Amino acid sequence: MAKDKYFLYPKDVDSFGFDWGRLALTVAPEVNGAERFSGGVVDLPSGEGHARHNHPGSEEIIFVISGEGEQMVEDENGNPVTHKVGPGCTVYVPESRFHSTKNTGSGPMQLFVVYSPAGPERALRDLPDFRLVSPGT
Repeated sequence: MAKDKYFLYPKDVDSFGFDWGRLALTVAPEVNGAERFSGGVVDLPSGEGHARHNHPGSEEIIFVISGEGEQMVEDENGNPVTHKVGPGCTVYVPESRFHSTKNTGSGPMQLFVVYSPAGPERALRDLPDFRLVSPGT
């Protein structure tokens, strides 16, 4: 558990590294004891993104901090709905709904994501390109 569980920067916690970017969980049961949700900062380099996936049993909020991209969220009938997103945009992903994000800008894209309830981020450890990145790396 983090030394200071109330005030955390992404650089202070382990990150989940992938070929498409990085997720630094700054709120999670194992990080600071959060019980009902988890969240953190996602960094996507230009041209990168994560593939279509879902989080069974969890809702997700995606807030675009910086950069620009395309966000897809499937509607209630399973049809993909894609929009251009940029700083300040909040994306709601209903429970178990498939979605994907791609950085279409010339620079990095940064997001803040929240999962409720906590847990779906643990499955990311099973992806073939997963690697644990130590703080400050």
